[in-house]
Amino acid sequence: MDLNSPLFDRIRIKPTCDDAKPSAGPGCERPGCARPGLYRAPKGRKQEGQYWRFCMDHVREYNASYNYFAGMNDAAVQAFQKDAMIGHRPTWTMGVGRGEAKPEAATRDWDYVDPLGVLRAAGVGPQGRQKAEPQPPRFSAPVRKALDVLGLDETADAAAIKAQYKVLVKRFHPDANGGDRSFEDRLRDIIRAHDTLRAAGMC
Repeated sequence: MDLNSPLFDRIRIKPTCDDAKPSAGPGCERPGCARPGLYRAPKGRKQEGQYWRFCMDHVREYNASYNYFAGMNDAAVQAFQKDAMIGHRPTWTMGVGRGEAKPEAATRDWDYVDPLGVLRAAGVGPQGRQKAEPQPPRFSAPVRKALDVLGLDETADAAAIKAQYKVLVKRFHPDANGGDRSFEDRLRDIIRAHDTLRAAGMC
């Protein structure tokens, strides 16, 4: 069968009587109007999702006079606008639950139910809670950068800083490199880092 045959171009399907008639839609819901109601208009507050069906002239007239907040005072309108910012969903103060305290909440201060004891074995929860390790002292950004330049961490004491400083100065000094001055920038950074740590009272 050749689908490109000119015979296919001449095929016409005669519409049935039902197809030939235009479908009758809903009529305009304005009393006394016989035109088709092709346009929807919202019914208003507390009837969300429901619509009137109007013709073009009557839907324009309805939209010109439509007021969603009709019958509400200013305080009610402001409350509605405030609730609209959170999608009209209930909210609670931070740290306060929605309902009454659960019975198990009196014996524990965490929210996970652990029937197999997995969290308890890992040291999570009130039974397995461990004392927090003391935090190491926190230093300012210049001090942390100076320690990084010297290749040390925040736990380094004065003796370690001095020893590391001596090692690095000997390694990058031009006299130790046969007069090679290519490491001068690195040496300058090391000296600056040591001065920063000494000004911070760490060595």
